[in-house]
Amino acid sequence: MKNHYQKRSGLTVMLRLIGLVKPLVGFMFLAIFMGLIGHLCASFITIFGGFAVANLLGIDATFTLTTIFISVGVFALVRGLLRYAEQACNHFIAFKLLALIRDKVFQALRRLAPAKLEGKDKGDLISVITSDIELLEVFYAHTISPIAIAFLFTCILCVFIGSFHPVLGGIALAAYITVGVIVPLVTSKLSGDDGIRFRTKSGNLAAFVLDSLRGLSETLQYGQGEKRLGSMNDQTDALSQDEERMKRTSGRNQAFTNTIILIFDLVMLFTSATMYQNGQVEFMGVLIPTIALMSSFGPVVALAALGSTLQNTFAAGNRVLDILEETPAVEEVYGKEGVIFDGASIKDVTFSYGGTASDEEKILDNISVEIPRGSVVGIVGRSGSGKSTLLKLLMRFWKVQEGEVAISGTSVDEINTANLRDMESFVTQETHLFHDSIRNNLRIAKLDATEEEIIAACKKASVHDFIMSLPQGYDTPVGELGDTLSGGERQRIGLARAFLHDAPLMLLDEPTSNLDSLNEAVILKSLREEKKDKTVVLVSHRQSTMRIVDKVYSVEHGRMS
Repeated sequence: MKNHYQKRSGLTVMLRLIGLVKPLVGFMFLAIFMGLIGHLCASFITIFGGFAVANLLGIDATFTLTTIFISVGVFALVRGLLRYAEQACNHFIAFKLLALIRDKVFQALRRLAPAKLEGKDKGDLISVITSDIELLEVFYAHTISPIAIAFLFTCILCVFIGSFHPVLGGIALAAYITVGVIVPLVTSKLSGDDGIRFRTKSGNLAAFVLDSLRGLSETLQYGQGEKRLGSMNDQTDALSQDEERMKRTSGRNQAFTNTIILIFDLVMLFTSATMYQNGQVEFMGVLIPTIALMSSFGPVVALAALGSTLQNTFAAGNRVLDILEETPAVEEVYGKEGVIFDGASIKDVTFSYGGTASDEEKILDNISVEIPRGSVVGIVGRSGSGKSTLLKLLMRFWKVQEGEVAISGTSVDEINTANLRDMESFVTQETHLFHDSIRNNLRIAKLDATEEEIIAACKKASVHDFIMSLPQGYDTPVGELGDTLSGGERQRIGLARAFLHDAPLMLLDEPTSNLDSLNEAVILKSLREEKKDKTVVLVSHRQSTMRIVDKVYSVEHGRMS
């Protein structure tokens, strides 16, 4: 399933991203102030050079040569120091905000998981979390303060040039607006959706590569390597063509901007010269405004360059905002009174993943299951009949459309999320192992678990002897996604996690599907022994697994049979 991203205007994305600057607004104002003074110093180095030329020509230039040379030296020194300080401040803001955004994104993913993430490409999500967020550094370090600096700088220079004659100030204003506003807007318009297409294709390629790496053994086994590689090359070529087109557009935009600047420089020179001939301004009214305009396009040129580069940045920001603003399928619950486990129930539940209860989309239809405390309840049925969905509803991964799922007589919608998770241990059909040691993979279930507790849990899951046979025992690292272990070994580690979590309600989805009969018998024995302290819901299609249950519910096509 492909990810579909909401399309926002560049202005909307910019305003949303700027809103994240609030925690560091003081540093932002400092960066703007230093950048403004630095650019003014850079321009007035050239402007004071004009005063020096006038002085040498014997024209009243207001300043003496000594004053001019000292001022130029001070301007150069201050410009260098402030430029460094401004960039340091901007990058401090950028990297602080990137850390903040990453934190917000991971919080959002936690809220969205697992319901809203089941259909998303994991490679594309990785692209958003890494490269898209990293690209926002360009926005925070090289966009926000340059825009503010360009606006303030334009106001000051227009007043300065306009002090020689209002018409000259008007020409300067027209030049700054054309280069700093009109050119970026036209550029952005001409670029169209190139940026969002490029980021989306980049995410799709990342997903394809990740999928190819995970399925490498199957690809080799069935001789599909050439076909897979060809598809990857096609996507890479398409991405390269998009990037080449964006680079060409950027180059044309830069050439166009430089042409506009040259035209306005000539307009300023000819206009001021004509006014000098007509006696409207003095010679200084020709020299200084022309030099001032020629030396002052730096801040607005930075904005002109943003027209094309911001397309990529806004596309990345758009994808990040999609995650931050995505509405979870189930909101976390806080502030309710704590609930102590005393049995569970599923009453007249009708459920559809589409969010409606229409007959075409129903996964469960008027299902009822009683789960008394201290019992082992079995749920059997064919693949796709809705067995696993029942466990997900007990975990409140999804909300039911009709009926009620309750723990201790309280609807799961009214139980604090943390409280609910503490009462339940959920073992899925596919156990996920992190690229870490076996011990740390187990401790996910209980961070402060003692060595004795870890060993006891592993013995119940019939995996302790296997772990001890490994060269490094519990410190043995498992590969990415646990691919150094067999399916049965991963499954037993998943069960050990559930035992270690020590929750009163254990939800087990096909917990012995990858195990041989001997290991299955050991685990079923452990579950039977846990019965006095635990309540177990056991989903399986194996009849042998149902030997320990007190009651069996059979689900067929979403209905009880």
